[in-house]
Amino acid sequence: MPVDKNMPVLIVDDYKTMLRILRNLLKQIGFNNVDEATDGSMALQMLRMGGYGLIISDWNMEPMTGLQLLCEVRVDAKLNAIPFIMVTAESKVENVVAAKEAGVSNYIVKPFNAGTLQQKMTSVLGVF
Repeated sequence: MPVDKNMPVLIVDDYKTMLRILRNLLKQIGFNNVDEATDGSMALQMLRMGGYGLIISDWNMEPMTGLQLLCEVRVDAKLNAIPFIMVTAESKVENVVAAKEAGVSNYIVKPFNAGTLQQKMTSVLGVF
C-alpha cells in the first residue's frame, strides 16, 4: 500500500534554516503537510496532540536533544510506533549505535539532498 503523502510530518530542529531546508526537501518529494518544532519538549507536546505519521529530528538541540526526544517517544505507548528519522552532522559510530539502541527508524548525516531523504523515508514508510 503506497504511503499517504498527505500524512502529517513533524520536523524538529532548533535551527530555523534547517527547518526551512527540511520543509523544502519534503515538498520536493511531495509532502506538504509538515509541522515544525524548535525543540524536543515542543515536539513532545505536538506529538501528544496526535496524528503524526513521521518524525524527522535533529540530534543536537537544547535543552532536549534529539536522542532524548527519541527516548521519550519510544517509552510513550501512544507515540512509540511513529517512525523516527534522526538527522545529524556527526557520523560517529557511537552516536549511530546509541540511536539504534534507543529505537531510531533511520539515520541521515548532513549534508543530504531530496534523494537521500526520500530513500531514508522509503526504508521506514514504504514506497511512495
